[in-house]
Amino acid sequence: MNTESTKPEEKGFFEKVKETIEHLWDGTKETAEEVKDKAADTIDDIKAKVSPAKKVTAKKAATAKKFTASKTTKAVAAAKADTGKEVKEVKAKAASAESKAKKFVAQAKTKAAATVKTEKAKAQKTVAAVKAKADDKVKAVKAKAKSSSPKTTAKKPAAAR
Repeated sequence: MNTESTKPEEKGFFEKVKETIEHLWDGTKETAEEVKDKAADTIDDIKAKVSPAKKVTAKKAATAKKFTASKTTKAVAAAKADTGKEVKEVKAKAASAESKAKKFVAQAKTKAAATVKTEKAKAQKTVAAVKAKADDKVKAVKAKAKSSSPKTTAKKPAAAR
């Protein structure tokens, strides 16, 4: 006869705990693998969604960069043109003022020269008149001296001298 019993073998307490732990461990491993797979799928989905957004964002950034650069270039060109116009206007005003100043100086020199000539002519007339009067007086004194006798001037008394 067979000594083995057909009854299921009863397990001890520690064996039951060991089986429960193994069952939990296997379940945890499976759950961890499932979570890992789901996370990988989710990451792939997110990457797939983000890639087009990145491309669109990059395109928008490039477009904005080009737009900004063109606007800046246009603004700089406009500023240079405005500055050039202003410089030309200022130069024209300065040239006009300079020519006016030169004309004024020339007119002043002309007036001064005319005034000097007039004053010189007046002075020469005055000098001529003074010389004429002096010559007349000299002639008169000479005539008077000639007309008076020299003997009368020499015979003055000694006491009068």
